[in-house]
Amino acid sequence: MSRAGKHPIKLKDGVSAVIADNVLVIKGPKGEIKLSLDTKHSGLVDVVVEADQVVVTPKDAEDKTSRAMWGTMARNVRSAVDGVTDGFSKQMYMNGVGYKASVSGNKLVLVAGYSHDVVMEIPEGLSVKMGDDPKEFTIFGIDKGKLGQFADKIHKVRKADPYKGKGIFYKGERIRRKEGKKK
Repeated sequence: MSRAGKHPIKLKDGVSAVIADNVLVIKGPKGEIKLSLDTKHSGLVDVVVEADQVVVTPKDAEDKTSRAMWGTMARNVRSAVDGVTDGFSKQMYMNGVGYKASVSGNKLVLVAGYSHDVVMEIPEGLSVKMGDDPKEFTIFGIDKGKLGQFADKIHKVRKADPYKGKGIFYKGERIRRKEGKKK
């Protein structure tokens, strides 16, 4: 039995949920998120909007995939409700000589030790705010999945080097430092 799915998702103040054309639309103070209920795995669960809550139930409680998607869909709905009320953020920083980041318009420009600057377009619905140091920045958005994908794409521009400790990191990420060759 899914621990995440068996509890109904309470809608916070100022949040509304409506199902229209197999799409769950969740609106809140920060925006709206649409969750498709028509995908292959979403068809294994029933989503019902009641007065002030959203209830997710499996169509077949004996089917292992249906039970798995029960918890997944409940977590997706819960993340959407949290996103339209509070939003999500990821803090990142760069470590290395000459490494820096800047935002110009809708583009994030990373100087990460390559012979060229890495220019990445910021996806719609996300924003990047620079910190006090040009090596630190924070990504904000209401969609947790989109935020995580964009942060991972930035992280992969220059993965952490365990020998020198250089790269692009999530705030709080720790890498195991390795010792170099012995002479």
